[in-house]
Amino acid sequence: MPLVNLSNLNFDQLKVSIRDYLKANSNFTDYDFEGSNFSQIIDVLAYNTYISSYNANMLSNEVFIDSATLRENVVSLARNIGYVPKSKTAARVPISFTVDIGATSNVSKVTLKAGAVCGSTVLFSGENFIFSISEDVTVRVDSDGLARFNDVEVYEGIYVQQQFTVDARNPNQKFILDNTGIDTSTIKVTLKPDETSTVKETFKRSDSLYEITSTSRVYFLQEILNEKYELMFGDGVFGKKLTEGSLGYIIADYIVTSGANGNGVNEFRFVGSLVDQNGSPISIGISNITPSTSAQGGSDIESIESIKRYSTQIYTTRHRAVTASDYEVILPTIYPETESVSAFGGENLNPPQYGKVFISVKPENGSHLSSSVKRNILNKLKRYSVAGIIPEIVDLKYLYIESKSNVYYDDNLVAGEDTIKTQVLDSIGRYANSAEINKFGGRFKFSKYQKVIDDTHRAITSNVTKVEMRRDLEVRANQFAEYEICFGNRFFVRNHGHFPVHGGRILGYNIRSSGFKVSGISDTVYLGDRANPELTQGTLILFKLNSNTEPVIVNNNVGSIDYIEGELNISAIKILSTSVDKSTPIIEISATPYSNDIIGLQDLYLQIDKSNVEVNTVVDSISDGGDVSGSNYVVSGSFEMDSLVRGVPVYTTGVTRIDSTSETATVPTIGTVQTTSTMQSTTTTSGTSSGGGGTTSGGSSGYGYW
Repeated sequence: MPLVNLSNLNFDQLKVSIRDYLKANSNFTDYDFEGSNFSQIIDVLAYNTYISSYNANMLSNEVFIDSATLRENVVSLARNIGYVPKSKTAARVPISFTVDIGATSNVSKVTLKAGAVCGSTVLFSGENFIFSISEDVTVRVDSDGLARFNDVEVYEGIYVQQQFTVDARNPNQKFILDNTGIDTSTIKVTLKPDETSTVKETFKRSDSLYEITSTSRVYFLQEILNEKYELMFGDGVFGKKLTEGSLGYIIADYIVTSGANGNGVNEFRFVGSLVDQNGSPISIGISNITPSTSAQGGSDIESIESIKRYSTQIYTTRHRAVTASDYEVILPTIYPETESVSAFGGENLNPPQYGKVFISVKPENGSHLSSSVKRNILNKLKRYSVAGIIPEIVDLKYLYIESKSNVYYDDNLVAGEDTIKTQVLDSIGRYANSAEINKFGGRFKFSKYQKVIDDTHRAITSNVTKVEMRRDLEVRANQFAEYEICFGNRFFVRNHGHFPVHGGRILGYNIRSSGFKVSGISDTVYLGDRANPELTQGTLILFKLNSNTEPVIVNNNVGSIDYIEGELNISAIKILSTSVDKSTPIIEISATPYSNDIIGLQDLYLQIDKSNVEVNTVVDSISDGGDVSGSNYVVSGSFEMDSLVRGVPVYTTGVTRIDSTSETATVPTIGTVQTTSTMQSTTTTSGTSSGGGGTTSGGSSGYGYW
């Protein structure tokens, strides 16, 4: 008898195994298995074996968290190591409105009752959303007869109150919340002796048994089947025990939300309930609702993949933050709105800051953490941090990627170039939104980016893509300040072998900046650079533009640049204004990376700036048969620089500059054009120029050292 291959799970392979087994039996030597009814019996046997094998395989997979596929099994396995998956999170928004009671009214207080407060005025993403509060809000009526509800935080979802009665005769009684889609952060649990009693005890949620005593008023939460939750209370040893008659009536208040779908709602109508100090309803005099921002912070329930990742990591931390990676694991549990987090020790900085851990957080549906959120996170981290380690939350720093692509296509295979351009931009947009990019430690893979473009349409034959990386420098307007900005990636020194050497120095313009104005110069200036002969470091300069090909240096040394480390250090400078303002004045600084594969180092959050993605189409004259020899083929450059500056250039008419040397230097320009300028020597004292009372002979404003 032949041995059966026990690893076969395929139905057809199982049939072959059974048939071979029977053929080897002497009783069936001359039996025609294919042409007889016996074939049906073999099919049944193979089918039964297939189902049994599948069930056995699934059973073995589902007992391990790495291979489990069903959510209830993953949740159950995570529960064994003390991990509670993150629930849905309700989008929230602070709203303000007034209630005009009238100056002659005897109403002294107005209460906004718990429950629904407002709803979206129009359908948002095809849905109508309700925003609620889980407890009453009371304000006083002022002398003008107005009750002002300012910055009341409302949560997207329906307010639900569920009640339980403790049954001492049932030791296995379970307290299961009936609804799915609960935002567990909104759960409030109170207990009282009976339904009519006014005496209440509030129980707080606890995630561990640390510092829990027999009298601690705590409850524990766990996810069960169908994304529902169960409340669990103490046993008299760890946590206060429930007893019929003394703590026999449980009230659970919570918000049932739709999660991330509620983000972005910004127009509301009032649907709430108002009463005066006597409990009488108020229905008139209610103003329009004014939100502080759009609703944000909503998120969906934690995915299976996320549970698998974080549950094991939380278990290894033992609820203690010792290493930087421990902080990265713990922070999403105390701040569920975390999209990505990076933590690194102060010893890795230059100069080092020992005893500190720096944490940078990218929140969902936002770019920065507010000061109050930072304080709240730091307070919660205290229970995890060890003595001698000080956690510090630093502002999020973006490393933007910009690209310009010349896409070659066969015009015989597509109706028009607009189709190519639109579809390529859509493909880039999807790649830009992927988790591969939008995270700390993310990596921009140039070859994959080009493949995304090539695979967009069958008419595309190739693409020549140039990438730049950009940091936004937030300036302190009208203040003397020093600045350091790090890209975390090596710079490409563009002038190597192309731009002339003068006086032993290679003059560059490898970085580009947007325009800004500084104290002492009336014209718009830009940051530039020139490299040392080794092309490893260089000097930062300030220049203005006579034309796009004619830069005029106004200061020869305003800082340093390290091309290897990708770092700029700007000396003390007083910046008055900037050409770019994104709620705060900023200077956009960009550089070409040495490697087109770009990484987000430490606290740099990698992101493709879709507003600075340029796609141009070029007909591939060889592929479409119009120019088989390639004599008229249009070649796209991979390294040319379109402009010395970012944005729309601002030109000046004067060419006079102030510098610390008195030599004539050849200044490189775009293309083949070069211009020669004469540097004028000046002496500076106390931050002002001594060359003619603060002015140069050319009539330009004098420029001093900062």
